[in-house]
Amino acid sequence: MTRTVHIIGAGLAGLSAALDLSARGDRVIVHEATVFVGGRCRSYRDATLGMTIDNGNHLLLSGNHAALAYLRSIGAEDRLIGPPSAEFAFVDLASRERWTLRFNDGRLPSWIFDRSSRVPGTHALDYVALARLLWPRAGKSVGEVITCDGVLYRRLVEPLLLAALNIDPPHGSARLARAVVRETLGAGGRACRPLVARDGLGPTMIEPALDALQRSGAVVRLEHQLRALRFGAERIEALDFGSETVALNPADAVILAVPPYAAAALVEGLSVPTEFRAIVNAHFAIDPAAGQPPILGVLNGVVQWIFAFPGRVAVTISAGDHYIDTARDVLAKTIWSEVSAATGLPDALPRWQIVRERRATFAATPAQDAKRPGAATRWRNLALAGDWTDTGLPATIESAIRSGNRAAALIARQSA
Repeated sequence: MTRTVHIIGAGLAGLSAALDLSARGDRVIVHEATVFVGGRCRSYRDATLGMTIDNGNHLLLSGNHAALAYLRSIGAEDRLIGPPSAEFAFVDLASRERWTLRFNDGRLPSWIFDRSSRVPGTHALDYVALARLLWPRAGKSVGEVITCDGVLYRRLVEPLLLAALNIDPPHGSARLARAVVRETLGAGGRACRPLVARDGLGPTMIEPALDALQRSGAVVRLEHQLRALRFGAERIEALDFGSETVALNPADAVILAVPPYAAAALVEGLSVPTEFRAIVNAHFAIDPAAGQPPILGVLNGVVQWIFAFPGRVAVTISAGDHYIDTARDVLAKTIWSEVSAATGLPDALPRWQIVRERRATFAATPAQDAKRPGAATRWRNLALAGDWTDTGLPATIESAIRSGNRAAALIARQSA
């Protein structure tokens, strides 16, 4: 009997699962409730700016193995760009200092002994305290494991963990911080090279995936929202889409790759994160300054990261809950004043767009992290996927793709 796997949700988790199962020879149908594919990882034409922009600014690192394997599988790995080595430029808006962190390739962190490579104002011994993040006790927050103060914290640990966890680091899960440190700084510079999508997220991560799925015979149905799952004692027996009900054959399977609040509404009693954090992105229609780094970290400002693209400068503010309700024009002026100070671009505000996501990620606290379910459920033909499931990582692109891979592998094993 030919098996069909129904994947509910066409974000990166759902797409990665679809690609894996299609490659295994399964018949795959992806059901997406909205009119677009990619979830938070997508590009769209913005009428205000008159150009295509990304919904959010997403940074990958060379150590994100699942994400890079995903891109290789769809023939798009060459669409990522970044410096040849692991380096990050920073500017402190308060002191006007500028510096570049440069990580050596090997696991032995020789860069901390080089004054020109490490954080200004720090000494090699300062970094020893970070080792405590590698072995935190269960249920601890970052603030309970390390001292969240001092030059090293403010200039390296805070911006790193704020970007990765999307939460004020002292309140973040030390378990998730450990995973970030182990897979980046702890793995050496080869794992820390920053990479961005050269032509945008859609042309890099979404459109090639849709092409690959089409070639494999997979079907993607947009505006096809799942209303209910029909549960049997041991398996999902049918999918209710409102206008139609799809009965499942004994060999068929389902991967639920929707946001946690949607999953909880579909599966009674499912433990999911219930608190979320916002991300604010700003886009400006202007050419980057001459010599502007592709990625610039900003300290002591509202702005945290500035991205340089052809004809566009973009900004990311993680844990941006304080700015969700700020007047858009006030926020744009504030952000641009800092971008101008950091890059040397003109003071005059260019055409702009603000993109605010109130529930961008689950709140990466120890309590919320403990609510994340694994891929398996008590129904043998139902698996879960999404960056909110327990991947061991915070809610990132890498986490989403790993979750899809794990769900696909689980379904594949159950049919073996």
